[in-house]
Amino acid sequence: MAGKNDLMAVGISSLLEDLFEAERAVRRAQAELAKQKASELLPLLRKTAELALAQGEDADAGMKLARCAELLGEIDGAEPVDLLIDVLAADAPEARLAAGEALEERAFARFKEVALGIERALTRLPKESPALSELPYMLAEVPEPGVLPLLNRFLGHASADAVASAIEALAQLGDPGARQHLRARIDDKRTVDLGDEDAESTKVTIGELAREAISLLDEVAAAEGETRSRGKGR
Repeated sequence: MAGKNDLMAVGISSLLEDLFEAERAVRRAQAELAKQKASELLPLLRKTAELALAQGEDADAGMKLARCAELLGEIDGAEPVDLLIDVLAADAPEARLAAGEALEERAFARFKEVALGIERALTRLPKESPALSELPYMLAEVPEPGVLPLLNRFLGHASADAVASAIEALAQLGDPGARQHLRARIDDKRTVDLGDEDAESTKVTIGELAREAISLLDEVAAAEGETRSRGKGR
């Protein structure tokens, strides 16, 4: 029995080493690709991303999109930002995660570049694109003054899911100045489903979400006012 266990341990150890070597090979390849001229690499990444997006839920497509997103994050310019936003609409969670992280990192370093890409996305993407409901959550993580007006633009979008995401992002942002924009949505009767894949359906109207966000921001404003009053009293 001991001999059999030893053989199993050797087999597992060998597989583990194969995994490490594969990861080292991936990193070497990515490092070499990152050194290439953007003018030569970008067209290949664009073609690969477009083909992979067309494959839907295919696991291999998700892997390709995730790797493309990591490389696109290293290239400056408008087109890489647009492609990263396109990958946010992928069916594969690993691809969406890689694209979101690359966009967020770019937004911290060069916010205007990402902001312009998001403005383009609001007009160029079809209203049913999942990317439009992913972008507000990414924006809420970026400490830039331009985030608030950009999120406010989502509130007027034709996609109910994009509007709902913007409302939740504005509530997360915690800026009472957003209340005036949220009030425009309190009579919006469109419904969205807030349940995830593993939860039961939870349908609410845009108006209900807006009123809840306004209530939360009212509390923030009241707390800030109380803090200021205490400061003056000292």
